[in-house]
Amino acid sequence: MAVFAAVLMLYGVSRFAGSEHSSFLSGYGDRILAMERVQPNIELSGLNSEAAILLRVSDGQVLAQMNQEKRIYPASMTKMMTCIVAVESIDDLESEIRLPEEIFPALYEEGASMAGFLPGEHVKIVDLLYGIILPSGGECSMAVAEYAAGSEEAFVEMMNEKAREVGMENTHFENATGLQNENHYSTVKDLAVLLQYALQNSTFEEIFCSREHLAAPTDGHPEGLMLRSSMFRLQEDWTVGKGKGEIRGGKTGFTDEAGLCLASEAMIGDEKYIAVTAGAEGDHSTEPYHVMDAFYLYGQLDNRWQAVKEE
Repeated sequence: MAVFAAVLMLYGVSRFAGSEHSSFLSGYGDRILAMERVQPNIELSGLNSEAAILLRVSDGQVLAQMNQEKRIYPASMTKMMTCIVAVESIDDLESEIRLPEEIFPALYEEGASMAGFLPGEHVKIVDLLYGIILPSGGECSMAVAEYAAGSEEAFVEMMNEKAREVGMENTHFENATGLQNENHYSTVKDLAVLLQYALQNSTFEEIFCSREHLAAPTDGHPEGLMLRSSMFRLQEDWTVGKGKGEIRGGKTGFTDEAGLCLASEAMIGDEKYIAVTAGAEGDHSTEPYHVMDAFYLYGQLDNRWQAVKEE
């Protein structure tokens, strides 16, 4: 059990009075107390995924893990790194850039997921960032990478540098989209580290937690283009944590080699949590086993506290 950040005197616990915590404090007089979080016992036997991790954002404590350091293919979870590197390296996110025609043929050939922008279209960078995370647009990733660094190869160097900087010890990127490559790999532990870092950026968090976004009108889409989250479209109700919270955002991933993958953030009570899962069987036509795993993990959290006397 993790001890709450401060030791409390009974006279100084007004913020608990009248709350669900107040019952913990009754009957102790003026003695010094500490609030202690009840450590949840997370069951993992019901997971569909081959690797998983659940952590609390406030202190980075891993609450549960399974094969957290097993090498996995991150598929489109890669785009979390693409997005945060772009956010941090591009000064004016409201500026427009032109989507190069030459990036499209390879994406079409690989069967990459696309947001729906057109070759040669002029689009605001911020809309491309939404296109990277919500519909997992390969054309958005490529356009932003080439704009930010001059080429995808140079941008990937920036991605790998950022991975080292934030402490992703078992990760190597080969592209900005997550398309299959044997040398493009990570772990659920590293991806959780990445997401915990990226969520500290308010622009990234706003994009990551959006269900949909209407891109500004362009020469290719005069009425704008609606971008919808590939995760949130899978169902309507995202309540978790025994009714005390909800899944606020997520980035899906899938290739035949990677399986169904998901990196997500949930708010339960006053705490944020991150879950990353990878390698679930299935595809876009099956049950969303990656989403089911997120609900399975978050559903075991209730964010309970108890009062204890200091020795």
